[in-house]
Amino acid sequence: MAVQEDARPVAVRSRLLGVDAARGIALLGMMSVHILPAIGEDGGMTASRLIASGRSSALFALLAGVGLALATGGRTPRRGRPLAAASVSVALRALVIFLVGLCLGAFPSGVAVILAYYGVLFLLAIPFLGLGPRILLPLGLVWAVGAPLLNHYWRIGEPLASYDTPTFESLEQPGDLLRELLVTGYYPVFPWLAYVLVGLGIGRLALSSARVATALLAGGAALAVAAWVTSTVLLDNGGLEHLVTAGLGGHPASPFDFAGAVNNASFYGTTPATSWWWLIVAAPHTATPFDLLHTIGTSAAVLGLMLLLALRARLLVWPLAAIGGMTFTLYTLHVVLLSGPIQGHDVSTYLVHVAIMFAIAIPWRAFIGRGPLEAVAAALGRAGRDAVLSPSRR
Repeated sequence: MAVQEDARPVAVRSRLLGVDAARGIALLGMMSVHILPAIGEDGGMTASRLIASGRSSALFALLAGVGLALATGGRTPRRGRPLAAASVSVALRALVIFLVGLCLGAFPSGVAVILAYYGVLFLLAIPFLGLGPRILLPLGLVWAVGAPLLNHYWRIGEPLASYDTPTFESLEQPGDLLRELLVTGYYPVFPWLAYVLVGLGIGRLALSSARVATALLAGGAALAVAAWVTSTVLLDNGGLEHLVTAGLGGHPASPFDFAGAVNNASFYGTTPATSWWWLIVAAPHTATPFDLLHTIGTSAAVLGLMLLLALRARLLVWPLAAIGGMTFTLYTLHVVLLSGPIQGHDVSTYLVHVAIMFAIAIPWRAFIGRGPLEAVAAALGRAGRDAVLSPSRR
């Protein structure tokens, strides 16, 4: 509730406002990818696609880790029974998110719904909830480099993904569903765990500190540029020829000139497994080391910027934070609207969706607080936590 938020110390309110504002940017960016045209009148990629593709969903995932950290002790990770209670709470929240994701998969929205993957990410994050930033941040960066190598190796010679959004019908083939969620899908959880690990580490920092926020902005921007430049240099110095020789191998790619703009093309979660050289690209939705490091950097930079703005220009970021405080609900609504009531792939459709998000979120945050789906997930998580902490279980 808004009253409860105002009762908190100013630094804590600014921290939460900045995190929520970053979530708001992630949601608006993902909506732009779903709605706005990918190709402009000149035949090239539109500015919205160049900016948001791959980066918005990565920001969404990294902020999942930040949120988990804030919900499980913040700068002081829980230990013992409180940690076990928090783990049960996270598992139950993950279940709600997963089930809603499967429901949304049945809607003809044309969206690669992220929620089922998001729920699995929550589950895989549980063993790491008791760690601090000195372990989580390096571990997340190492995971971003190592997990794509293993993921590529496992996919060699294996069937391609179906590229279908998971639904309840997918549960009939649990092995195929698990493989797609973890390894081959649009948001492959095994390499994407890097986002959550880094987010957990960031969430264990003093996010109300201007110094930390500045470090996130500067360090994230530096990492993003370094990853992108290194990938481009490798492509320009022989890597691209290897990729052209290897070919796509039946793997779908974007409609853009593959040979001329591979790092601006958009893939479907992973690269082909036809050559190890694919791991040098930084293109969106490839889950390569350079893609993960680049988007970890951009995500950290956006979060740092929003934290700084929350400290210095609270009113400027409050509307974004209103959206970011109920992304579970608003993302679900967005997918449902795209399934029939408000379809389209143009600027006017996007603006209508954005207007609806603000029209709902601003009064809801001001007068009610937590979004409806967020409230359901929180209530179930709280029940699980209380059951573990109940005196009768001691």
